Amino acid sequence: MPLIPFKQAIRQAMIEEMQRDDTVFLLGEEVGEYNGAYKVSEGMLARFGPRRVLDTPISEAGFAGLAIGAAMCGLRPIVEFMSWSFSFVAIDQLINNAANIRYMSGGQFKLPIVFRGGNGIAHQLGATHSHRLDAVYSRVPGLIVVAPSNPYDAMGLLKTSIRADDPVVFLESEIMLNDTGDVPETEYTLPLGKADIKRPGSDVTLICWSKMVKLCLKAAAELETRGIAAEVIDLRTLRPLDEKTIVDSIRKTNRCVIVDEDWPYCGMGAGIMARIYKDVFDLLDAPIARVCCEDVPSPYSHHLEQAMQPSVEKVIAAVKEVCYV
Repeated sequence: MPLIPFKQAIRQAMIEEMQRDDTVFLLGEEVGEYNGAYKVSEGMLARFGPRRVLDTPISEAGFAGLAIGAAMCGLRPIVEFMSWSFSFVAIDQLINNAANIRYMSGGQFKLPIVFRGGNGIAHQLGATHSHRLDAVYSRVPGLIVVAPSNPYDAMGLLKTSIRADDPVVFLESEIMLNDTGDVPETEYTLPLGKADIKRPGSDVTLICWSKMVKLCLKAAAELETRGIAAEVIDLRTLRPLDEKTIVDSIRKTNRCVIVDEDWPYCGMGAGIMARIYKDVFDLLDAPIARVCCEDVPSPYSHHLEQAMQPSVEKVIAAVKEVCYV
């Protein structure tokens, strides 16, 4: 399997689906002439032309609404938000319209649409460009929320998302776009709603997704040198949540740490903890621990930005706490 960057896996998934199905098209800011703000859509305008790769004005509410209307009429739009932080100005379209149209029409309308783009803290983008939208959209019935951690998962999950008949929020970490990974040359898809055990272990369960998976794998490797076998679960899909894989793991390890880039108050980790506690309470030998961002706006200062985020050291400290070592 060739090694390709995360952004190339995203691009290849879109290309393959646009070749397979002529109702699929891409729109967003700078996706065409500029080849994408982060070069994710590089070469797609030349390949498919301006009818299927559409540059939009800086109006997220406008082009999100246009895409929702297109999906209602039978097309399959892929909407790129340059940053998910910018989706706040289109939140009415996503939460009131995209999430509810199928329900409110009694199933008369399907809504096959993917909203995708950069999510989370990147590098010195400041408080207004560093939001983590995981919990915001995962709490909304009618939306599917996907957060891949590597090129293989990104490609397989995006292809499945494009084929879905319900709206998908696809969260990509900007700082992972150049991460490389093995991706098959043959076509494949991955199921939504199914977590993946990235590293088996018997002493503690680490629950993570997106760029926190890479961090947890580093922590697990360090913990192994200290005699602690950590099982790393990559959720991949945040809604629907694969509770069975989580519970089965905790049934084996009896300890759990949730590692989350969100804020602690009403964060994604808090929501996951609430969902699983009823099923795992009697299995636990220690309370579930959380590692997340500090409860402050994202600083512009590089050193402060790093200090407020989860780290390998913070994960190891949390594991030692639940393992009583």
